[in-house]
Amino acid sequence: MSVRTPAAIAASFTLPGAVVFALFFLLPLAVVLAEAMSDGGAAFARVWNDPVFWNGLRGSLVLGIAAPFFSLLVGVPVAITLARLSPRMRTSLLIAISLPLTFSGLIVAYGFILLLGRAGFVTLLLAEVGFDPAVVGGFIFSPLGLGVAYSYYLVPRVVLIVLPAVRNFDAVQLRAARSLGAGPLRVLADILVPQIMPSLVAAFCLTSAVAVGAYGTALALVGTQVNILPLILYSKISETGTDLPSAAVISIVLMAICGFVIALGEVFRRGK
Repeated sequence: MSVRTPAAIAASFTLPGAVVFALFFLLPLAVVLAEAMSDGGAAFARVWNDPVFWNGLRGSLVLGIAAPFFSLLVGVPVAITLARLSPRMRTSLLIAISLPLTFSGLIVAYGFILLLGRAGFVTLLLAEVGFDPAVVGGFIFSPLGLGVAYSYYLVPRVVLIVLPAVRNFDAVQLRAARSLGAGPLRVLADILVPQIMPSLVAAFCLTSAVAVGAYGTALALVGTQVNILPLILYSKISETGTDLPSAAVISIVLMAICGFVIALGEVFRRGK
């Protein structure tokens, strides 16, 4: 026999969340909208006609696809491996894997400069076998290179999202398919991946939103040399620029992109 919770009690449980949502989302959004309209809406036209904005939007979209792709490429095999380990070993490795989440963007950027910069350790090693250090070292300062750098702290997020789905997967299905003659790749593509696809999409959307909106690592790594929206926003409110209405418009665009990506993942998850 089920017991129905009175509507007043149910509403009281949602009140704290509604207050937090209003104070930390709706109110800041209203302030940003007011700032964007402070010059009569001319900021929207300036941003629309600014080629730097469109280049930044293109760079952000490239970053928002590359970083999740690299993160899934690394994080999914790691999650599958962790699911096969003993609980104690899995917990120990999860602690180690989660450490990058505690590092600041400055530390991550400095580490990648030491590894893949124009005088980095990996760059100099590749130069010994004929690779051009200017080309190899310049990669990390591109949107794709930033995607690789972002993957350093996005991979743990992928692992934490995908691991529960992999652990709850019935591995008997894989053994049955292998016994019927299916190869390893066919087993993964036809049995495992479709069943954990909601978790994969959720991980991709979450890491994509983080990559599109983050700026700390990019600012420490390349300054404002790469056109992505967070760095363009920073340039408009830093010492070299004070166009606050345009910055507010770019903030709204960034919020819309991140919100759309998260909503897309939620819709896919509910559909599954």
